[in-house]
Amino acid sequence: MSETQQQSDNQLEDLSRGQIGVLLISIAVVALSGIAYELIIGTVSSYLLGNSVFQFSLTIGLFMFAMGIGSYLSKWLMKHLITNFVLVEITISLIGGAASLILFLAFPLVMPLYQAIMYTLIIVIGSLVGLEIPLLTRIISHKDSLKDSIAHVLSLDYVGALIGSMAFPLILLPFLGLIRSSFAIGLLNIGVAMINVVVFWKFLRMPRAVATFAGGTALLLVVALIGGTRLSTYAEQFLYSDEIIFSKQTQYQRIILTKSVLDHDHRLYLDGHIQFSQRDEYRYHEALVHPLMALPGPRKKVLIMGGGDGMAARELLKYDDVEEIHLVDIDPEMTRLCATVPTIAALNEGALEDPRVKIFHQDAFTFVNQAGVLYDRIISDLPDPHNEALNKLYAREFYTMLRKRMTPEGYLVSQSSSPFFTRKTYWCIATTMEAAGLHTKSFQITVPSFSIWGFHLAANQPVPPIREMDVPTRYMEADVFAAATKFPRDMARVETAVNSIMEPKLYHYYMKELREPHGLKATAELAKK
Repeated sequence: MSETQQQSDNQLEDLSRGQIGVLLISIAVVALSGIAYELIIGTVSSYLLGNSVFQFSLTIGLFMFAMGIGSYLSKWLMKHLITNFVLVEITISLIGGAASLILFLAFPLVMPLYQAIMYTLIIVIGSLVGLEIPLLTRIISHKDSLKDSIAHVLSLDYVGALIGSMAFPLILLPFLGLIRSSFAIGLLNIGVAMINVVVFWKFLRMPRAVATFAGGTALLLVVALIGGTRLSTYAEQFLYSDEIIFSKQTQYQRIILTKSVLDHDHRLYLDGHIQFSQRDEYRYHEALVHPLMALPGPRKKVLIMGGGDGMAARELLKYDDVEEIHLVDIDPEMTRLCATVPTIAALNEGALEDPRVKIFHQDAFTFVNQAGVLYDRIISDLPDPHNEALNKLYAREFYTMLRKRMTPEGYLVSQSSSPFFTRKTYWCIATTMEAAGLHTKSFQITVPSFSIWGFHLAANQPVPPIREMDVPTRYMEADVFAAATKFPRDMARVETAVNSIMEPKLYHYYMKELREPHGLKATAELAKK
């Protein structure tokens, strides 16, 4: 054994202030990467499984528990503290860097196996992160007092966690996506490990072997990051039967556009939920728009909430007396995509570029809550309430605010999920509208890619009969609408609670119904096939 390798931990009191500074920076990076891995795993699981509150609660709780296990186990590491820290950091970079890719590849397998892999990743990464903080504290305490060591370590640990929690939604996710973000954080870990190898070379046991391990891991992560886009597409392709021709992670959602090899049908997905199929989207959008527009009264000013694909605006622009359309979609990337991608722009007939359409990139709840224009017609084309943030857009408080943005003779229509597959969800929306003082008229249609889908018309007074539609349509007409207001027994109204922000009943109905054997997930799989 060389003289270098015989250096003992008793010589750690010889550390310079510069070396202590490197260790303190390492603490911040450890915390940053730890919170980032938690957020990445929680986001992937929310994207794949839904129920974001449960997924993040489980991920964070299990991760913290695993950190406790790691901290406890650290007491058994008696020697070679710096070497052990570097090896743990390299291992975290390797496992954590690949975590997102592993989860995407595991998802097409049976659900219990996916969950076992997810829990294993959380426990392993959490335990390794938990090992590092006690190790670093013990190393620094050879130079500083225990009081100062703990103060420095914990303060930088919290600072690093703050930086990581802010960097993930603002920088990593929008610019790199989930898989490349995972590799990028892994590279940050391995970068810290390599700096420590250089700075503490004489304190390492078998330094050349450690350096080789670090260098090989760094090379692997660099290659993975460079090829991250291809890896991401490859992994995500397992979730869709059709070819992915466009994918983008924005600040708000994952946008996927697919194309069928068989019939060239294009489909748009947001966070894994289908938004439209080129083959039958006209059925959905005609049902969303034309019964509303066939009601008596003025229709000069129209508000669309959601609808960033431009299809609802396309239908509205058929009416010459519509003077102004305000389209509120939180995601600027969504409207940009649908205005510029030729396939989608052709479908919406350039509606997003029409001078009568004014686009607001705001949260719909915030937009409606502001004082402003009163609308003759309001269209709610918002995603289903598959998370708590969306639940508020179907809450009594939201519909109360919408009433204030409607003219006295104005009308509202809302897409409302499926009265067959999510029956309680559908009727809860009607019950909630009525609790806000609105009168409702419910109807349902069949859209092949969605199966049975439902809507609710609403107004400040009883909803009158619709007139004949005075614009060309491919599907919707007065007789079709009359038939659509009839509900068979298995879709008939059921009693539900009122949905509110404080008591998100709708979200719980929706998630429960999705888990039932006949739920929408099974239907979505059939639609993909």
